[in-house]
Amino acid sequence: MNVEQFLGLLEAHPNQALCIVLPNGEAIAPHFHITEVGHVTKNFMDCGGTRRKTESCLLQTWVYSDVDHRLETSKLASILRIAGDVLPSLDLPVEIEHESGVVSQYPVSAGSSDGHTLTLTTGLKHTACLAMDLCCTPAATAAAEPVTSVATSDKPRVKAGACCTPGGGCC
Repeated sequence: MNVEQFLGLLEAHPNQALCIVLPNGEAIAPHFHITEVGHVTKNFMDCGGTRRKTESCLLQTWVYSDVDHRLETSKLASILRIAGDVLPSLDLPVEIEHESGVVSQYPVSAGSSDGHTLTLTTGLKHTACLAMDLCCTPAATAAAEPVTSVATSDKPRVKAGACCTPGGGCC
C-alpha cells in the first residue's frame, strides 16, 4: 500500500481507533505512538554487480508505559500531512517499523474497518538473490523466491559461469 492509498484509507475512516496486526497475527499494543515518519532510501549493488535503489515511507512505532494513549486515524493522517515534504512522493510503499525483541519493518498490505477500529494488516519482507542467472544459485533455493525482471542493459558485469565459489566474482 502506498502513501496515497494509506492516507485515503485513514481519511475514509475518520476518528477510528487503529490496530496494527503483525504478520505473526499479534497486534501492536493499542497505546503505540508513531515516533517517526521517514523517507528511507536504500542504494545498493546486488551480488551480480547491478546497482539498485529502493525507497519507502517508514512509520516507526513506539510503545511506552502510557497505556491510556490512543492514536486515531485522523491524528495519524494529520501527522502524515505535516510530514509532507519529508516524503518526496505519495507512491512510496508504507512500512511499519516496530520493535519486539528486534527492530523490524513490515509493509502495510491491507486495511479494513468494522466501523470503530481500522485494522492495518502487515506483511513480511523477504531477501532474494537478484542475479540468479549469473550467480548459479542452487535450484532448491532459486525456486523459493520470485525474481525481479532486470533489463539486459542492467545486467551485472560479472562473467557468466563465475558461480558462488571462492574467488568466483559473485558474492
